[in-house]
Amino acid sequence: MYAVIDAGGKQQRVEVGEKVDVELLAVAPGEELSLVPLLLVDGDKVVSASQQLALSSVRATVVGDSKGPKITGFTYKAKTRQRRRYGHRQRYTTLEITAIAGPSKKA
Repeated sequence: MYAVIDAGGKQQRVEVGEKVDVELLAVAPGEELSLVPLLLVDGDKVVSASQQLALSSVRATVVGDSKGPKITGFTYKAKTRQRRRYGHRQRYTTLEITAIAGPSKKA
């Protein structure tokens, strides 16, 4: 069984026991979250109706925060001695998926 969730404006496919990095959430490590799935697949049964998905849930525990790779950039304008160097490192929240409940089993 797997589900597609929406976290931080991005969709991700998740399964039970999997650890995923999502956009930074204002949640303390150790807390439990309940996410509403966008799609739920259990073998050959696919749930995509909004009424059934409202009864479904994906439960996750916050493991902690992590950082993505360092990205460096450089801009310049020719013949004017204008240049700028910058860096960026995206922060993520790491979630561990603990349960995926379908519409028949309300979580």
